[in-house]
Amino acid sequence: MIDLYMSTTPNGLKAALFVEEAGVAHRKIMLRLSKGEQFAPDFLAVSPNAKIPAIVDHAPADGGAPLSVFESGAIMLYLAEKHGVLLPASVRERTEVLQWLFWQVGGLGPFAGQAGFFRVYAGERVPFAIERYTREVTRLFGVLDKRLEGRDYIAGAFSIADIACYPWTVSHEGFGQNITAFPNLHVWFERMRARPATQRVYDGVEDVYSVQKHFSAEERAVLYGGKAGEAS
Repeated sequence: MIDLYMSTTPNGLKAALFVEEAGVAHRKIMLRLSKGEQFAPDFLAVSPNAKIPAIVDHAPADGGAPLSVFESGAIMLYLAEKHGVLLPASVRERTEVLQWLFWQVGGLGPFAGQAGFFRVYAGERVPFAIERYTREVTRLFGVLDKRLEGRDYIAGAFSIADIACYPWTVSHEGFGQNITAFPNLHVWFERMRARPATQRVYDGVEDVYSVQKHFSAEERAVLYGGKAGEAS
């Protein structure tokens, strides 16, 4: 059994998709980020960066004390290795998956998140930032589209690479993208959306980049103002 700390952001949904696909026994603990629950001492002990998702594995493979893991990519790699699923064993196939996992963590996620922020959440319109991040997401969608040519999934067989990337394509409109302009990506997106686990995880979940949320000044300060020694 693991405790999964999350909210319905793309990174939180990445972890939720993994445990659903892999059938990992878990207990979801939903954090209200706009209320600052990510800064609670108990959660900081699990995730010192004050970010979701994070997990506590109460039955780690070494038989020791409960083990906490933060950062979505690290969580998926840890659980995939522990349960022997969604990550190939062979060196070449495993390397393919890990390259695309880290591509998402280091590129698609951060740039799409910034595009979504400046297009949807920023308190003022910043044209240069909107253009910069939207253009980079377009480029990254193009990279993924080319990769998916002739493939059902990113690294051949369905893997944590697909789970990592999918939530960062769901909000394509909020990122200023027309997903139909990327035909291979679009086919993959629909294939991912049709998976039973995806439908279960996303049932009733609102796209956080679909409409602008009206946060109070206090909530905006919690989400975007940061705290000394902690992440915003």
